Amino acid sequence: GTAEELTANPASVTGRYLARPPGPSPRPRASPSRRSWLTIKGAELNNLKGADIRLPVGRLVCVTGVSGSGKSTLVREVLGRSLRGLLCAGQGRAGPTRRAQPHGCAGLTGWQSLSRVLEVDQTPIGRNPRSCPATYVGFWNRIRRLFAATPEARMLGWGPGRFSFNTRGGRCDACEGQGVRRLEMSFLPDVQVVCEACGGSRFNAETREIRYRGLDIGQVLALGVDEAVETFAAHPSVHHALVLLQDVGLGYLTLGQQSPTLSGGEAQRIKLVAELAKARPGVAGPSPRPTLYLLDEPTVGLHMADVERLTRVLHRLVDAGHSVLVIEHNLDLIAAA
Repeated sequence: GTAEELTANPASVTGRYLARPPGPSPRPRASPSRRSWLTIKGAELNNLKGADIRLPVGRLVCVTGVSGSGKSTLVREVLGRSLRGLLCAGQGRAGPTRRAQPHGCAGLTGWQSLSRVLEVDQTPIGRNPRSCPATYVGFWNRIRRLFAATPEARMLGWGPGRFSFNTRGGRCDACEGQGVRRLEMSFLPDVQVVCEACGGSRFNAETREIRYRGLDIGQVLALGVDEAVETFAAHPSVHHALVLLQDVGLGYLTLGQQSPTLSGGEAQRIKLVAELAKARPGVAGPSPRPTLYLLDEPTVGLHMADVERLTRVLHRLVDAGHSVLVIEHNLDLIAAA
């Protein structure tokens, strides 16, 4: 229908966001203390001409500006590259002393409270068809241990390795655990077809005889995240990661979705989930390693609802004790910083 009909339709997520009046961020902003600042002095690289910049630590910070103003130079080159060198030197992993000097600036202070810097971009999380969200986020090993703990698997003497699609024994030998087979075409690009031996499940028939809550290991891989949340509700370590995937709007993905088929935005959000799964605010245990996350326009290609989910995820990283620095033009994310 028309834009007016879309806006008036209560069942339309897009219409709801189009009808929403612009307003300030509902999240209260905390003023950073004087001691928690990253200070860059005399940034001199590309279009940066002797700029002095102060950035609060432990906050969600946005860098914005016109094309060519030096945003990426500041965040990725000056700050990111300098911090990597300084942190490596501080942890005794640097080589020559000259590597510990700031890059593209006269000086950098206030970085000692950080333990690492991580750039979260939209590059693929894996190019191998065997790579999938379950393995990247890190809860697949726990699922394999659940299958290995079933009475049937214990009677057969099978350990978690039997339920891996990366090793021989339990995986399908025809497709080597990929679930698909590549057909070479003489004058056309190669074609991938579902493996006839395992039907795309990645495992051989013997391994699929073992069931957990009525599902074999191949069927678990084919579960959507929304379905898997209910299946593994009794296992906090698995359930927590699955809920995080839901929170970033990826509930429609399957656990075994091949990494090369993920979009750039999906890959980026999965990387953020992998980090959030390590840092659980409010959970007893060792304090998280304070990390500075660098993101370059993470909202590109995202729906307005997904931008809101992404903003919540970035704030959760901050609540867990980390710092987030984002290059961005999206007004909603800028307002939340």
